Parts: sequence; structure tokens; C-alpha cells
Amino acid sequence: MELLFAYLIIFAAISGALASDPDPLQDVCVADFASGVTVNGFACKDVANISAADFSFDGLAKAGVPNNSLGAVAAVASVNEIPGLNTLGLTMTRADFAPGGLVPPHTHPRATEMVFVLDGVLVVSFITTSNVLVSKTVKKGEVFVFPRGLTHFLKNNSDKPAAVLATFNSQLPGTQIIAQTLFAATPAVPDNVLTKAFQISTEEVDKIKSKFAPNKK
Repeated sequence: MELLFAYLIIFAAISGALASDPDPLQDVCVADFASGVTVNGFACKDVANISAADFSFDGLAKAGVPNNSLGAVAAVASVNEIPGLNTLGLTMTRADFAPGGLVPPHTHPRATEMVFVLDGVLVVSFITTSNVLVSKTVKKGEVFVFPRGLTHFLKNNSDKPAAVLATFNSQLPGTQIIAQTLFAATPAVPDNVLTKAFQISTEEVDKIKSKFAPNKK
């Protein structure tokens, strides 16, 4: 029994170590997007060719304009925008909300997210695998954590704008917006799957899908 317990502890430790991006093995590994080498992440630039520009980004400095149907817009600073983040396991985003704005239910399969409220008041919520809603109203200067992989959303219920900065423990956390994943996948999720899962008619499925159809030029 003691040996089994020891194995379980070792397994848990290994699983925890594998639960985030791999640790870097050198000081820097600036992503070389032109490389044809396929790896988990990106191949490294020659150190002789790196510069400070590989480690900086000004895309989060200004507030976004949330003029879409959801009333929320996000700017991302991941390895795609900051090549120097390659192997460092970090991403940052900024989300700006109009009054009533919503970041809809979504997941990040590869990262835990922590948000810091820059301005305004937001309702932040996640849902556990036991279908328990964990929800809190947060205001300027406060922090909230969304555990890795759990469905979560942010809503501005006030009549004033709001904004957050979010950090992730992955250089590419991934994002799956639940509604778009199910109703705008390519190829499409079969209607008979959606009708049965949501207990709705084919006509209702088609109506929902039409909301996510790309705009025709």
C-alpha cells in the first residue's frame, strides 16, 4: 500500500509538471516563423539575429473599440505578436467592454487565466465540471482567476465602459467560444447531434447557425 501511495504521488507530480508549457532550455528562444521545422511551439532564431523588438509589443496600450454585436473586443499579446515569448509560457490580453458588453462562454484548453480589472465593474463567472456556477462582481483593481479548461464568461452589467488585462500560463492558451464551436464548425456539427443535445428542432438549429454565418460580400 505504501508503495502504491508513493507511485500515486510521483504520477501526480509528473502530471502537474506536464500540465503547462515546457520549461525553456536556454536563455531565449525567439520564434522563427519562417522556419520549416515543426515542433511543439516554434523553432528558435539564431541568437545573433534577435533584437529588443522581439520582446516588445504596444498593442495593449490603447483601449479597443467594442462596436460589435457582443459589445466586447480583445487584443492579444501571445507568441504570435511577441516572438520572444516562445518557450516562456506566457500570454497577455486586454479586453474592453461597452456598457452591457459580454465576452461569451468560452474555454482555454491550455491555460489558466487571471484577470485584473483596469476600469469599471464586471460580473466574472466560471462553471465547474459538476455544473456549479462560480460568480463574482469585481471592480477596478481586483483580480479573478479562471481555472484551466473550465467554461467561463465576463459581463459588463453597468452603464459605463469596463476593461481588463488577462494573463495566461501558456504562450498559446487557445480559445474555444462554445456557441461558435458547436454552431459554426467546419465541417458543420451534424444537425441531429445538435437537436438531440439541446432538445431543439432542426429549424431552431438552422436559425442559430445563421447567426454565426460569415457575412457575404
